[in-house]
Amino acid sequence: MNHSLEYLKLPTPTRVLVADDAAALLEFALVCHAEARVAIATLVEIRGGAARALGSHVVVTADGRYAGYLSGGCVEAAVAFEALLAIEAEKDRVVKFGDGSPFFDIVLPCGGGITVAIHILRKPDEIVHVLTCLEQRKTSALKLSVENQALAAAATPAAPGWIGHWFHILYRPRIRTIISGQSVEARSVAKLARGCGYDVVFMSDQDVIADLTKLIDPFTAVVLLHHDVHQEQPVLQAALRAKPFYIGALGSSRTHQRRLEARRKAGFRDEELARIKAPIGLFGPTRDSTSLALSVLAEVAATRLEVCR
Repeated sequence: MNHSLEYLKLPTPTRVLVADDAAALLEFALVCHAEARVAIATLVEIRGGAARALGSHVVVTADGRYAGYLSGGCVEAAVAFEALLAIEAEKDRVVKFGDGSPFFDIVLPCGGGITVAIHILRKPDEIVHVLTCLEQRKTSALKLSVENQALAAAATPAAPGWIGHWFHILYRPRIRTIISGQSVEARSVAKLARGCGYDVVFMSDQDVIADLTKLIDPFTAVVLLHHDVHQEQPVLQAALRAKPFYIGALGSSRTHQRRLEARRKAGFRDEELARIKAPIGLFGPTRDSTSLALSVLAEVAATRLEVCR
């Protein structure tokens, strides 16, 4: 497959947004669709290793602007060229890169290969629906068929992948972190969480807890960073009654035993209390707030990956 002559007629692909967040990419597609033709390239097959998950997107506009990632950055410009060819031909297409691909000059560092489905966005309604669901912190899904040149709403699958001749794409809300504490550690975790693109609710005032349970959903991590276990009790109880994917609490193993005993007396069962990760963090002990923040958010990310696997 050699598109060298066609490439000469196309605009030069230019990355305009450094992001891999699904909501940001769909918003980019929606805004650009109002101005020009847009193609959405989706990762639909992985052969061997890969840097991105199934369902990842690159969004490409007819003037060559693009955003998103399907690898570590080594094939995106080539994907954008293929998307421009699809827009020019007004026809969806499937392209392989890396192992099993006809492009011998494009080698993925992981040694594997990927298959990309390129769809020309004709109606923005499905994109609007997904963005609305994500704003409401609900999961959503689309199904893609190159054969039918269609992108449609779908029932939410357990994981992205093929169901018959349709590839199903799963969209989950971004991680929300509820951080409770008045310490420097709490502020460091909040700062780093914002830098990671998480939605952050920073609670330094223990009086502001009336609607806390409404903020906690299955995509929420509750981080308790108090040096006095009595101060954490209102937030911890709200977290135990709700269903966050992560609850972590500061303190030594001895402190945690006191915490558990107090919660048992409050009526919580051992299986409920087993959800609390304490001492908090993926590694430790740490001796400064920045190291603690890295440890805490590494544990949050690892737990999220395990839950979503």
